[in-house]
Amino acid sequence: MHRLARTGGTAELLRWLAGRAAGWAGIVGPDGTVLHAAARTARAVVPDVAALVAEVASALTERGAQAYSLDTGAHTTLLFPLSADDRAAPVLAVITPRPVAVGLATLLADVVLPLSVCRRAETLVRERRRVDLAESRGREAVLHLLMTGQLSIAQQVAGALRPRLPDPVRVCVVECSGDGRDEVARVCADADGGRSWIVRCPVYARHLILVMPARLPEGAEPGPAPTDETVAARVGDCTVGVSEPVPLADTATGYRQAFHALAVARELPSRHARFGVSPDPALVVGPAGRQWAHDLLTPLLTHVPRRAQDPAAQELAATAASWLAFSSHATDHLKVHRNTLAARLRLIGELLGLDLHRLADQAALDLALRVRAAPAPACTPEPAPYTPTGSGTREGMRGLDEILGRPAVRHWADQQLAPVLGSEETLRTWLRCEGRLGPAAAELGISVPGARKRLTRLETLLRRSLLRPPSARYDLWLALRSRDLAAEGG
Repeated sequence: MHRLARTGGTAELLRWLAGRAAGWAGIVGPDGTVLHAAARTARAVVPDVAALVAEVASALTERGAQAYSLDTGAHTTLLFPLSADDRAAPVLAVITPRPVAVGLATLLADVVLPLSVCRRAETLVRERRRVDLAESRGREAVLHLLMTGQLSIAQQVAGALRPRLPDPVRVCVVECSGDGRDEVARVCADADGGRSWIVRCPVYARHLILVMPARLPEGAEPGPAPTDETVAARVGDCTVGVSEPVPLADTATGYRQAFHALAVARELPSRHARFGVSPDPALVVGPAGRQWAHDLLTPLLTHVPRRAQDPAAQELAATAASWLAFSSHATDHLKVHRNTLAARLRLIGELLGLDLHRLADQAALDLALRVRAAPAPACTPEPAPYTPTGSGTREGMRGLDEILGRPAVRHWADQQLAPVLGSEETLRTWLRCEGRLGPAAAELGISVPGARKRLTRLETLLRRSLLRPPSARYDLWLALRSRDLAAEGG
């Protein structure tokens, strides 16, 4: 009995009781609900539990008895409250053929205590899981607020959890194997002493996201190795990518950097990589680029929904950013149905005059959203402002060409493309085919696995993720477009 209680809990104890009674055994709530049950055979007699509970409650109260038995034709029902002090406690009910086996009533009296202990332990486990799930959802909500730039709200929500949000931060993405994410989370917490925010990624089931302090607190002694390196060394089957130090408000940028570093780390024996120094295009477009982004996004940011339940401007902007980052996985990130996502994207395309099926328009929208999120003082000043020419796809792309033709952006483009200088055919073909492997492979005259291998090699050279979102394809499209414009201009 005690062995079953330790190893199988309530379910195994009831199954064992049903076998000993050659009938049915169950735990019934005070309202007549069967909480757990087991039967020796599929044809075992099941009682009218609601009537039984009503009768036993009345009998136990009136007589002050600790147990109750009731003969019903060929069977006897035995009932034992799981708590003698609480009349609202569940009841152990057992149906056995008549005559009742010798010693069965004594056995049932003995099993009440271990059964009660099992139920309490299982209740505590369920409550702990609920608490853990609530905390996990809370941390996920804070991360979502940070990723969408809602810093003040994120800090308010985070005030109820620990630790406090650090600033500045490094974002770390840990890719775990199989179902080991919970164990790796414990290793991460142990490695940094609980200073980092650890969030289970809502998009990729094998990913953990760490928002780590970029520097140690005052007075703290440095450990033997940074947290990310420690985790990569201690967990033999995980891969780790880490961002540059970024302000807390730029957590989304840090996440993209960490994701790109993760793509590089997969190809390294150490399974660990830090993002290489590379400026964000949003930081080099200057005031002219900010004006262009403002003009492009104005129809979206000033949108007023016709109905209260329709998405407002901020929600649409967050949807666009999530879809550009995660593609179809945005449904997991935003917790919406795919039809809802498709409807929002159609509305965004209509408002902006963009065809979001085209990689060129996606890249333009991605750059505009990143420019809007970038702090204004960080942008490189340039003397000549951008002059808007209207709205819609043609005017927006014409304005983008003007921005991409500026010297600071051309310098950025050269930095991006330097690792693949002279071997751009696969990259150009893939981008020309809207980032789709099948058409790119057909145009290159190779198999789809062959095209994938080429792009995987380019990921290592560029130190960026290409095949899995968040992908660097928008930046690379912008860089190639900037280079082409420079070539056309002589």
